[in-house]
Amino acid sequence: MTRPHVQRRRLSPVGMLGIMCGLAGAFIGYEASAQTVAITGGTVALGDGSEPIQGGTVVIRDGRVVAAGSGVAVPAGAQVIDATGKWVTPGIVAGFSRLGLVDVDAVEGANDASAEGPFSAALDVAPAINPNAAPVAINRADGVTRAIVAPVAGKSIFAGQGALIDTGADLQPVTRARLFQFVELGEEGADQAGGSRTSAHVLLRNALREASELGRFASPIRGGGSPERPAVPENPNDPKLLTGDARRSEDVLLTRFDAAALVPVLRGEQILMVHANRSTDLLQIIALKREFPRLRLVIVGADEGWLVARELAASGIPVLASALSNLPSSFESAAATQSNVGRMRQAGVKVALGTINDDDPRMSFRTRNYAGNLVGLARVPGASGLTWGQALAAITSGPAEAVGLGGEIGSLTPGRRGDVVVWNGDPLDNLSAPELVMIDGVQQPLTTRMIRLRDRYRDLNRRELPEAYRR
Repeated sequence: MTRPHVQRRRLSPVGMLGIMCGLAGAFIGYEASAQTVAITGGTVALGDGSEPIQGGTVVIRDGRVVAAGSGVAVPAGAQVIDATGKWVTPGIVAGFSRLGLVDVDAVEGANDASAEGPFSAALDVAPAINPNAAPVAINRADGVTRAIVAPVAGKSIFAGQGALIDTGADLQPVTRARLFQFVELGEEGADQAGGSRTSAHVLLRNALREASELGRFASPIRGGGSPERPAVPENPNDPKLLTGDARRSEDVLLTRFDAAALVPVLRGEQILMVHANRSTDLLQIIALKREFPRLRLVIVGADEGWLVARELAASGIPVLASALSNLPSSFESAAATQSNVGRMRQAGVKVALGTINDDDPRMSFRTRNYAGNLVGLARVPGASGLTWGQALAAITSGPAEAVGLGGEIGSLTPGRRGDVVVWNGDPLDNLSAPELVMIDGVQQPLTTRMIRLRDRYRDLNRRELPEAYRR
């Protein structure tokens, strides 16, 4: 296919934000499958922990990164975007979020984060993801291109199965369905299990044993989809798991559907993501892997992770931590400190950032501000923070690697998806903003519902006002 030639253009000081707001949601530019794009002249940060590269170039072809760095040649016929004076990074990967599940917390019809029905582990967030929810556009406009979305525990320590989504302006947000099973331990898990941590830990282990018993009589559960955009895989509640051959004990704690949903976890085919903060709970999770060696564990929260950093590092379990948890807000976070992330990293823990313990996990764009705080913290005597490169990786490649998708997203390494953001300044600076966002090589609108409302009502003629306001 002959690629059409596109003239070189430069991002204006006003930026692509103004252009896209004027288009009110329409795509601009090109078909990702038909063109090659070169972003030139910017300060390029690869997202792999390395420091920024001055005057770098990023080349995207067919929705994938093919080259990034200094001395990269611009392919003939490529669409060239001049990013001189700008910063170019991979899109932010929200390490923990409720994007697409919650639009307005207090409105029942706009909150699909939890369920009180008969199922727990069998619940799957993928069908409930709403790409038109306002927080999705808000986060996209601030550089978030992918999000790890977890449900909220409703009636059990098992909240259900989370997904990886993109924030693109289309109706196909799910990148990877049933990516992980989410479990609540700690104080919240204790509440769900009857008021005791003891009960929560016993429930978790017994549930895994039930799944193990069921899995001995079941065939492997197959997925579906394609490498480019995996479809929602077949229901994990495989009928083969529910036949008479799938014998189970009489003293079970889970429905057959919930137990069947945990079988892929026991086989290491699905991640078990566990929320816990207290150091003793973290040690129990580490011990869990010794009891069930095939488990692929990810810990989220870990406010007291620095107290057991050596043990976490030795276990190899990735951690998605909150960079803002620095006060003893509860008894399970009595040892919380803003140096937590830096200390864990110094000990060798694979740690990245999420918003698990923050007030609003829909606003994942705030993680770049938190990452910037950790850079500043590194300059405070006696404190532990991150270098600039480490901080950017903590919100890009770090979350991707934690859930086993570092080969797909999170960096500008060749072969990764073309999720790229052009910023008008340092992306870890609160005052910087995206001027261009690409997902899978497709330019995205940066408008939001709030921007449209602002523009609509900014310059109203008196005649356009309601009667009561005409004075």
